[in-house]
Parts: sequence; structure tokens; C-alpha cells
Amino acid sequence: FHLGIKYPYIHSYKLNLQKTQGINPTTDFAEKMKAMNPIVFLSLVSACLSFHLSMNQKLSRKNFIGAASAGAAGLILNPISSFAEEAAVIEKKPLGPIPTDFGMTKDYYTDAAKVVSHMRYCTSMDKGFENIEQVGKSCRKEMTDFVSYYRRFPNIAGKLSYSNLYTSINVLSGHYTSYGPKFPVPEKRRKRLFQEYNDIEKAIKRQR
Repeated sequence: FHLGIKYPYIHSYKLNLQKTQGINPTTDFAEKMKAMNPIVFLSLVSACLSFHLSMNQKLSRKNFIGAASAGAAGLILNPISSFAEEAAVIEKKPLGPIPTDFGMTKDYYTDAAKVVSHMRYCTSMDKGFENIEQVGKSCRKEMTDFVSYYRRFPNIAGKLSYSNLYTSINVLSGHYTSYGPKFPVPEKRRKRLFQEYNDIEKAIKRQR
């Protein structure tokens, strides 16, 4: 049994057996190891190796507790925060009456807020929704008019709300180009758009 030479913990185990049970470390111990169940033997060797490596790493008790605490906190908090974030993303506001106020007022923040509201409405519409095609067409035209008008003004085109809204308009317009206004927005794209709408509305409220 040669592991006792390289790993003193096994050697100490052998000496302990000699003192308590009268086992000779060079003969009786070897016989015991041979007769031992292979699984038990491998478990013993694995435990000794693990202990040896942990001693070599010199991990202090303070660092160990800190690492363990951080890991536990991550396991507990991350799922909760992820769940809360996911819930915020997929939240859909209840649909009210079908919008009828499509069109530009030439006031940027008023128009931006209205376009986002109409886009949210269209994104929320499910299959079979009444007038889904007509509402989609009206929203698509309004998005096109909004970009065509406000992109001419550098002081507006540089705003955070405009750049984010421009990105969302491209996503929703791309959906209509690929599938048409009759087909509802897929769930994966819907989640992304809802999150973007939230960010845009925050930027509008801050006049950014």
C-alpha cells in the first residue's frame, strides 16, 4: 500500500489502526486493504486525496465561509431576481378600446408616447382579435410617418427615447413585413418589445 508514502493522512490512518486494533501497518493493513470492498477502498482513497488537495490549497476558514455565503446568496437571490425580471418583461397591460387617434401632432413627446402606446396595443393583440388587421395597418403607417418626420431633426434624432423607439419600430415593422398585420407578434419577440416599450416610456417621462 504505497499511498501512505505520498499522502501522510493514509499513513496516520494506518498507525491509528495499529494502536487501537493491533494491526501491523506493513502486513495486516495490506491484507485488510486487499479484503476491503473495492467501492469502500476507492471512497477512502478519494476522501484522502480530497483532504490532501484542500490542505495544499490553504483555503482559510474565513475565505471558505465567505465563498460559501456568496454562493448561497447567489442560489437564493438569483432565481428570485430572474423571476421578477421575467415577470416585468412579459407583463401585458389590459387592452382597452381600439385606438382611433392615429396620426402626428408634430409635438415630439406627445407623438412618441402615442406611438409607443399604439405599438404596445398591437403587440398585445392575440390571434382572433377583432380588427387585428386594420389596427396593425394603422399602426404600421403611423410608425412610418413618425420616423419619416422626426429623423430630419438632429436634436430629436439624438435623443435616447427616439433611438430606442426607432429600434422597436424596426422590430415591429419587420414582423409586419414578414407575416402581415393579421398574424400576432410571437411570444419571444413580444417579450423583447414589452421591455423596450418600458424603457422608452421611462425616457419620455424624463424628457430624454
